Amino acid sequence: MILRERQDRIVGVLRSGGAASVRDLARSLEVSESTIRRDLDRLDRNGELVRTYGGAVLRPGETVTERGDPHRWEGPFAAEADLELKSRVAARAAELVADDAVVLLDIGTTTPLVARRLRGRPVTVITSNLAVVDELRDDRSVRLVVLGGVFRRNYRSLVGSLTAAALAQVSADLVVLSCTGVRPSGHVVDNMAVEAPIKQAMIAAADRVAVVASETKFPGTGSLRLCSLADVDYLVTTPGARTETLDKCREAGGEVILA
Repeated sequence: MILRERQDRIVGVLRSGGAASVRDLARSLEVSESTIRRDLDRLDRNGELVRTYGGAVLRPGETVTERGDPHRWEGPFAAEADLELKSRVAARAAELVADDAVVLLDIGTTTPLVARRLRGRPVTVITSNLAVVDELRDDRSVRLVVLGGVFRRNYRSLVGSLTAAALAQVSADLVVLSCTGVRPSGHVVDNMAVEAPIKQAMIAAADRVAVVASETKFPGTGSLRLCSLADVDYLVTTPGARTETLDKCREAGGEVILA
């Protein structure tokens, strides 16, 4: 399990119950308590939860998701279901990449799954996501370009002015863009201030934009606007996504692809 995926599951537990102990999280996610403590410290610094003695609680103002809500985190089985949704989305997104194309894969947990499906393909992949690099580093069919920047260890990503400067020199056929939410207003949003400018620079560097967002991202979380659905050529999602939001994409001329 990659770091971001584990931390997403931790936040999901809190949204389900409001609070959780280090011991319970370690048992549920099958990792050590020291690993969970480090995760909680990082998530607290990023403003995604509030660290408490022996565990963590939701941020002030957030509410516990009601039982029966399809976005409610129910433990390992729900986490596996979320991974299955992302895998389906990734498979359809990979189909949008033509042979000999130049594709930007951004920061996130879905884009490494896209990279996995590009193995053996004659494509150029440009990325700031080291999980993508891990997927493709030994594949001689793929031309792999790694953007420079400041290394964020907890997210295994490269960010900052060096990354943005490198992207200013890039011309790509397609960017596969992840996000933390797609609002009913049609805004595609993210919750990481240091990553949002890199995602926006990737959008500017690509001819076409494919947003990958499973149904759990409708509306998801985040307040930093990356783009609007009017800027999106493809929205790759799953059948549980909100119909009204999908219609906004279609009305703006984008193609909705259900995985």
